[in-house]
Amino acid sequence: MLLNFKKIPKWALSTFQHTHKLLPRSTFSFVRCFVSFNSKKDSHDLNRILTECEGSIRCVHKMHAKIITGGYGQNVFIGSKLINMYAGLDQLHMNYARKVFDKMPQRDVFLWNMMIQTYANSGLSTEALNVYKEMCENDVAFDKYTFTFALKACSVIKNETTGSVIHGHVVKTGFVYNVFVGNALVALYAKCQMIEACRRVFDEIPEKDVVSWNTVISGCASNDRAIEALDLFHTFLHDESSCSTPDHATLVSILPACAQVAEVRLGFWIHCYAIKTGLTNDAMVGSGLIAMYGNSGHLDYARQVFDQISERNIMVWTAMMRAYGMHGNPHKALTLFSNFLEGGFQPDGVVFLCLLSTCSHAGLVSKGREIFKQMEVYGVGRGHEHYACMVDLYGRAGLLMEAVEFVKSMPVLPSKDVYGALLGACRMHNNIELAEVVAQKLFVLDPNSGGRYVTLAKIYGDGGRLKDAAAVWKTMVKKNIKKPFGFSSIKVDSVVHTFGVEDETHLRTMEIYDTLAGLDEVMAYDHQLEAHC
Repeated sequence: MLLNFKKIPKWALSTFQHTHKLLPRSTFSFVRCFVSFNSKKDSHDLNRILTECEGSIRCVHKMHAKIITGGYGQNVFIGSKLINMYAGLDQLHMNYARKVFDKMPQRDVFLWNMMIQTYANSGLSTEALNVYKEMCENDVAFDKYTFTFALKACSVIKNETTGSVIHGHVVKTGFVYNVFVGNALVALYAKCQMIEACRRVFDEIPEKDVVSWNTVISGCASNDRAIEALDLFHTFLHDESSCSTPDHATLVSILPACAQVAEVRLGFWIHCYAIKTGLTNDAMVGSGLIAMYGNSGHLDYARQVFDQISERNIMVWTAMMRAYGMHGNPHKALTLFSNFLEGGFQPDGVVFLCLLSTCSHAGLVSKGREIFKQMEVYGVGRGHEHYACMVDLYGRAGLLMEAVEFVKSMPVLPSKDVYGALLGACRMHNNIELAEVVAQKLFVLDPNSGGRYVTLAKIYGDGGRLKDAAAVWKTMVKKNIKKPFGFSSIKVDSVVHTFGVEDETHLRTMEIYDTLAGLDEVMAYDHQLEAHC
């Protein structure tokens, strides 16, 4: 039955108009859907009416029932809309979307892609990949969107095995040179920490767009390949074959790499570029610039960037607090934290970790305890890294017994990070007995970490127990445990070169060692002259 508003008395109409303003939007949409349904038989009109049910599972259910009784239950156009509506509500309602999909008599690639995409967007990546497998079993022809959505699902759960299989299908079906599919493969391998495969796929993309560059740069930067990320960024800037230019996402991707290696000159250029493109007020770019300047020791520049951001989020505040704490300005970091709280912000675990680290390095034991207690006040869960920071705080202050008691009182089992901090404190204060106990626990929790063995060997060596130190080194050799090597870097003609101990991987290794040998001879000759004089 349709309502004829012309025949409704004015007093009743005004009452209805007043009442509907007090109802939630979803309730009024629900009423209007059923007022309109009987007169709207066209699928496009039904699609529009369904849109008005957005956010109301009751409305969608009722409309779904009306669609079935009205003979539109197998309409592909309406079916795809219903799937989309259920997916937009909650992942708990994805089973209704699947039922709609299963009842479609003719499912084209668009519908299959929609199911993969909606599962992936709802956080149900495994289900999305199961739909992809069903496509393979039903011999459905793939398109570029099929691979893009399926690869995204693999990336979320870091399923490199299924991702590699899909990569094989990509090659087989001829989509290997498609930029959208290529970008999805680059993102997958970056998420799975397979940087060599990531680079190979990237290099094979014939016409790279800005997303291609951003994805590979971000992948390298997030996998401790900062120098490689910087090289890629320089290549991007000078790539004449590419019509793309750096955008907001490019700057956000490259700034962490600049911060890692304190590449301040490139950071200056990025800062200028951000000013030209009007991105200086962007919180993500701003936090990246603050971190870069902070790692480089340019705290004044970092503070200028911080002050220029009008709408600061928690990342911006944390970056500035970390910069102050890193360079021995604990009081400025703590003052900033007070301002942060006064601004009505809610601290998270990263903020507290930053402050605990600041207190640890500054020797502020009482303040560190206070901040640790504040985590409970603000309802922030304590992770292993927070407990490790407290152990480090006590250890640096020489309070080893307090550190031990703190570990014993932990409500969770101590992790390798907690015991690692305690072992570092034992070395700092040459407590061999405690170091032996802690090291044995670490050898169980982190058996393949060479750093733990090296620390214990050095503790023995510093205490004059050379036989015990030699026994630790012998154990490392026997178990084939490698010592983590540090490296140095130098920038020559805009190219960063890295060198490790006894490193022979550089292309000009022979020239480097010949030069070093020559320098040794010059120094030895100068030493002889000084001895004669």
